[in-house]
Amino acid sequence: MEHYITNSLICPLTQQLFSVPVLADDGYTYEQSAIVAWIQEKHPSPKTGQALSLSSLRPNHSIKNLIEEFENSLRTVDYRFKLDVDVRKERNAIFHVNTKSIYRAQWITRPNAPPTILLKMNGVRAQREASFCVQLSRHPHIIRTYGMVEPTPQDSIMLLQEYAPEGSLHDLLDDQSRVPDELILIEMFSQIADAMAYLAYNRVIHGDLACRNILVFRFNKYKPEDNLVKLTDFGLTRHSSIYMSVNNGSTVNDCIPIRYASPELIQHQKCSEKSDMFSMGVTMWEALSKATIPWSNIETDKEICQRVTSGEILSKPIMCSDETWLVILTTMIFNEQERPTFSQLKRSLTRLQYQLENLTRSHIELMAKFQRVLQVDMNQVVVGIAVEQTLVNLSGLNIDQTGATFRRIPDTNITVFRLRIPDDNNLKTFTKYY
Repeated sequence: MEHYITNSLICPLTQQLFSVPVLADDGYTYEQSAIVAWIQEKHPSPKTGQALSLSSLRPNHSIKNLIEEFENSLRTVDYRFKLDVDVRKERNAIFHVNTKSIYRAQWITRPNAPPTILLKMNGVRAQREASFCVQLSRHPHIIRTYGMVEPTPQDSIMLLQEYAPEGSLHDLLDDQSRVPDELILIEMFSQIADAMAYLAYNRVIHGDLACRNILVFRFNKYKPEDNLVKLTDFGLTRHSSIYMSVNNGSTVNDCIPIRYASPELIQHQKCSEKSDMFSMGVTMWEALSKATIPWSNIETDKEICQRVTSGEILSKPIMCSDETWLVILTTMIFNEQERPTFSQLKRSLTRLQYQLENLTRSHIELMAKFQRVLQVDMNQVVVGIAVEQTLVNLSGLNIDQTGATFRRIPDTNITVFRLRIPDDNNLKTFTKYY
C-alpha cells in the first residue's frame, strides 16, 4: 500500500515541496521534472487516469507564490516557532528512544504548510545538535528541518521536521509484502552516500548510521529511480571537529550503538568520516539482510567489541550479489585509512547500479530465447530455466535459497533450478520474470 500525503504545497509524484510547479490537463499541479518524465513514459494522469500532454503543461504561479510565502515565513521568524501558537503536538509520542522522542504535529498559523512531526531531544547538547539539523537540512537527501519550537523544558529542544510518509527503511524492510530488491536498495544506498558526503564536506560526523535513521519518502519496488530516502538523526554531531574540545564525561559506548561501530571507535574513541563509513557498511548489510540486527547471534556488547577489534566482520547476506558484497567489504576494512570516502563510495555505487542493471537486462533478454518450462504440482514446486543463480535474486522474491537445488548444464551458462514458491502472488511475480 502506498502512502501519499495530501497538501497543496506537496507534489503528488515526488512527495516533496514544489520547486517548479506546473498545472496539467487533469487540473492537478505537479513538479515539472516529475510530470514531464511521467508523461514521456506514456503514463496517464496519476490522479484521474486521463491522457496528459506535455504541450499543455503551464506554470502554476499561485502555488509558486505560496511556496515562496512559506519559505519567507520561516526566515521571518528566524526558524523559531511557539508551541500551541504556531504548531501543536499530540500528547503521546509515536516513537521514543534514549534521549529522543517523536510526536505528530500540526501547523496552526500555516494551514497550507507541509505535514510535520516534532522531534524532542534531551541533553545539554540538544541546542547545538539542533543547529546542525537546521543548517544542513537543505540537501535533497537530508531530512528537512523547518526550525525550533519553544518553549521546552531545560536541557531539551524540539525541532519541527518534514513528515516521511513511508516511515524508516527499517519499517519498510520489516514489511514482508514490500521488501525492496537489491537494485532498489543500491539506489537508496547511493542517495545516503550522497548525503553523507555532504556532511563530511561540512566536517560533520553522523555517528548513528542505521536503517532506522534512513527515512523513506517514496517507494517503488519496480523502478529504482522513483525511490527517495533521506538521512536523519545526527546522533554524534558533538564529535564534529567543531565540538571536539567539549567534554561531557560520557564514553563512546554511551553514545553510539556498538553493533555498528568501527574498530578504531571502539578501541580509541576515534570518530571520523571513516568510522561513519564502517557504519555505512553495517547499514548496507542490515538492509540486504532484511532488517536483521547486526551480530544478532551475540548478546553482549563486550563480545561484539572483541570480535570487531580482532578484525572479524559480518558474513555476506544470502540475497546479496557478489558484486555488491565486494563494494560493502571496502567499507568495513579494518584499517580506516584504506576505507573509501563517501564521495568515492557514491561513485562505486553508481558503477554497481549500471553493472547490475545491464546484468538484469542481459539475463532477461537471454531468457526470452529459451522455451519456458513451468510445472506446478501439489507442493507448488516450480521447475524452470535460469541464467545464473543471481537471477533468482533479481526477481525480487524472498526465497530461501538453502531450500532450492541448482544444477549447471555442462558447457553452457544455463542453470536448472527447483524452487518452492510460498504462495500464488509470489508465483505470479516469478512467472513475470521467467
